Amino acid sequence: MLRIYFTAEDLARTRVSVTIGAASETMYGLRLLRDCAAAALPFRPWREAVRGRLGERARPVTSLLALDGPDVDLTVLMGDTPSVEEGIDNLLRASPARLRTEFEHIDFHPSQLPWARKLAEGDLEARRDFAAGLTACNEALVAPYWNSARAHLEGVRTTFARTLLDGGIERLLEGMCAPLVRWRAPVLEMPYHRNVDVHLGGRGLVIAPTVFLWREPRLLWDSQDDTAAPTLALPTVGDTAAAATLWGAARSADQSLGALLGRTRAAALQVAAEGCSTTELARRLNVSIAAASEHATVLRNAHLITTSRRGKSVVHTVTPLGAELLGSH
Repeated sequence: MLRIYFTAEDLARTRVSVTIGAASETMYGLRLLRDCAAAALPFRPWREAVRGRLGERARPVTSLLALDGPDVDLTVLMGDTPSVEEGIDNLLRASPARLRTEFEHIDFHPSQLPWARKLAEGDLEARRDFAAGLTACNEALVAPYWNSARAHLEGVRTTFARTLLDGGIERLLEGMCAPLVRWRAPVLEMPYHRNVDVHLGGRGLVIAPTVFLWREPRLLWDSQDDTAAPTLALPTVGDTAAAATLWGAARSADQSLGALLGRTRAAALQVAAEGCSTTELARRLNVSIAAASEHATVLRNAHLITTSRRGKSVVHTVTPLGAELLGSH
């Protein structure tokens, strides 16, 4: 049993995030593909659709799946950004000390230990191999469903927000993932493979709705920053009805959006859902920067994206109207 102890200060600092991050969702999806029992009906259509998609490019990540226990915490290494590219930038900048902390206790297969040690020591080529493998896994397992997943997670977060407004933080803790998670004030309890007591100590808790988890909440924390709030990743796909919306919507999303906006602008809207600069948009669409800027202008004038300045560059993100369009197609 895992027990998380709250003080009044912790309750005041608890918040709900939008996502655990595209990198962690990808790792959870990879584990789900390998280990999920046939009884996991909500994920069966997804598993059938993605089975066989992982090729040789994914091997640097698939080879490092832990034999047992937790995998590498990519939320710490790559952040909770919805953009895999931004997460990879964080990975390439991570210090060797942070990499060692995250990798040294993982139970890798003995045949992979030499390469895992190079990665843990901060070897740049090993990092790039891992990043390429993660990109391949994301493209195969998560990216085709990411727009639908983002809309689903926004819906969960909205429900959590309403509960918080109507009944307060304790009402949220009581009902956010029952019966897997139980609130017995001042302690949040959930199944775990051993007895662990976690005292938040005034840091609060980040609650992160997650798509590619199955009946297994995960508590994540940065062992190198004792001031950062731990993150509780919660599974949110628990029945076939919710799953049908996710996997069914994804099958027709690209075609219907393309018919409405044109293929390139539909792709631009999808890229903007992750947050991107004009340069990144051009690279992802394989067009010139001038063409990417023109597509962004059209989408902005249609109130589907918004553009803000961040340092020397601009960042495009979807508006609520754009997110609704992505979620409904």
